[in-house]
Amino acid sequence: MAGNSQRRGAIRKGGTKKGATTGSGGKRRKGLEGRGATPPAVMRDKHPAAKRARAAAKAAQGQQNRRPGGGRPSTRKGDDGPELVLGRNPVVECLRAEVPATALYVALGTENDDRLTESVQRAADAGISILEVSRTDLDRMSTNGLHQGMALQVPPYRYAHPDDLLDAARNSGTAPLLVALDNISDPRNLGAVIRSVAAFGGHGVVIPQRRSASVTAVAWRTSAGAAARLPVARATNLTRTLKDWAKSGLQVVGLDAGGDMPLDEFDGSTPTVVVVGSEGKGLSRLVRETCDSILSIPMAGPVESLNASVAAGVVLADIARQRR
Repeated sequence: MAGNSQRRGAIRKGGTKKGATTGSGGKRRKGLEGRGATPPAVMRDKHPAAKRARAAAKAAQGQQNRRPGGGRPSTRKGDDGPELVLGRNPVVECLRAEVPATALYVALGTENDDRLTESVQRAADAGISILEVSRTDLDRMSTNGLHQGMALQVPPYRYAHPDDLLDAARNSGTAPLLVALDNISDPRNLGAVIRSVAAFGGHGVVIPQRRSASVTAVAWRTSAGAAARLPVARATNLTRTLKDWAKSGLQVVGLDAGGDMPLDEFDGSTPTVVVVGSEGKGLSRLVRETCDSILSIPMAGPVESLNASVAAGVVLADIARQRR
């Protein structure tokens, strides 16, 4: 009957337009919050750029799986297969240095920031495959799991032959200037030496095939992209290579704190090979005996010696000054 408030459906519920509301209790607060910057096009699933990136990544993954041995990229030291650069800063630095990478791995659900955005954009501009993988897969691919949601795959470096290195130096139109590294074990020193050789007009670097740092992703990053422009050769026997170069008319000079010739008295205008020793032991005995002379850098302060890459840079800068 009319006015019967006990009839089903007749009770006025709170929160309707005719009654007072007490608020949502914060349940809709998240809906009012901003969602941050718009992700790059390649990170949006339905964008054409993302579809092209997934197709390219799938093709690259297929080529990788078809290579001898198959499986994921190797991260073991000493392997000549692809390796991974881990972490947001190292990845973006490699991309800025135009390291010839083949794939950029991004973990699903990774929090976006400026480094991730820049890395994805640079990889897309360079035609590098961008592959989204689960965080578990990226943990399994990395050696220590400290990837911060990003990893960059770098292919193995293609080394030149020492003979080709000398031929290219002779055909350059200037007196050959080469640098040989005797058991340099730190890839950062190797990358720094490569950068100095390129900066001061050198023609190439030669390293031993064993017991030496190789051109890894760390060396790529330290060289600031110079490894892409300067040839690096691997010598099966460094002593034999130096002897062959000496017979070809190059003076072989070693670099050691206890050298018999100060750098001030050295003439670097002729074809020269500068041999840099290891960080701790210096030049090995056979390599030292092969050198025509041993250079020393005059020290004005109480410091006894310099880092191998710093010492190489000082000598190369002085040779460049003489040749100017």
